[in-house]
Amino acid sequence: MDTLQILSEQGVLGSTPTVRLQGEALDLSSYARTEDAEHLRSLYSDMFLVRRFDQESTALQRQGQLALWVPLTGQEGAQIGSGRALERQDYAFPTYREHGVAFTRGVEPAELLRLFRGVTNGGWDPRKSNFHLYTLVLAAQCLHAVGYAMGLQRDQLADPSLPPAASIAYFGDGASSEGDVHESMVFAASFKAPVVFFCQNNQWAISVPATVQTSVPLAQRAEGYGFPGIRVDGNDVIAVEAVTRWALEHARSGKGPVLIEAYTYRMSAHTTADDPTKYRLSRDELEWKARDPLLRLETYLRSAGLADDAFFEGLDTRARAAATELRESVRSMQSADLEDRFAAVYAEPHPLVQEELAFFREYEAGFIDDGQHS
Repeated sequence: MDTLQILSEQGVLGSTPTVRLQGEALDLSSYARTEDAEHLRSLYSDMFLVRRFDQESTALQRQGQLALWVPLTGQEGAQIGSGRALERQDYAFPTYREHGVAFTRGVEPAELLRLFRGVTNGGWDPRKSNFHLYTLVLAAQCLHAVGYAMGLQRDQLADPSLPPAASIAYFGDGASSEGDVHESMVFAASFKAPVVFFCQNNQWAISVPATVQTSVPLAQRAEGYGFPGIRVDGNDVIAVEAVTRWALEHARSGKGPVLIEAYTYRMSAHTTADDPTKYRLSRDELEWKARDPLLRLETYLRSAGLADDAFFEGLDTRARAAATELRESVRSMQSADLEDRFAAVYAEPHPLVQEELAFFREYEAGFIDDGQHS
């Protein structure tokens, strides 16, 4: 199967996928594990389980169990493919939608939802998984990723026995217009920092189309900074994995940063507070639905005889059990004590924080009637 693909500037999917690096053909055959049936099934399993997690999380928000949810449906190929390309020593800096990458790094799904339920300021220990806490400030994680990569350079100079490592920064097409992305790429290029910039171009920055963010493929911007830029079919999980493996190896080997533009589509709302029917056409959604990353890999697995009905049925059973466990975990979450939350703002007590805590205690007291909470 020819799985490595670059989209044309018009975004038209070809029948014979290729990947190109700044206009030149890039041979990624040694990075694509297309003949490993077990590996292909595992990629599909990850995408399927993450989508089921996404659906369950959306339902939990609608039921009032989460304050907000950020769906990823349609972007599973970009996230699972890139996440599976990371080595243990690599460090990922996400935005707030990288649930699939988190899954590949071993972060428990329920830990992700602790943040969206409002019971924690974080949710997981990033040191255990090398997957950073979600960043809600657009593009700030790109600066963090470059700084971390520069630190990796210095650590490896001080101790050459350390395994080569890289960082990866995830951001969207909308965030690409932020100054932080520009500054990050300037520093990364200047210092040849071992960092991969991974842009998930899902066509929409909330209600603003990608065509307003840029008049050329975003991957072309890398040329202005002096490092490689690659546009890959973000709905082809195998292509994404191969491209990301190549980019990470390029960065780890001291050759500097790489920009990957994963051309994909957000099939659902920006968040559960968004209504995409207000700004995009249903025919566009239907067109991209046919390019669903799960559907594409399932079609290949079945046609090549690499997976049968028993595999897909077993996966569905596993996903249902995981969804049940997730619901129970979320409903049993307890909010942190208010004083503990305020104590985590600064390392040492701060008078303004103490003043705000007193205000909230007084506010809470206003809901108490005869010793009972109303």
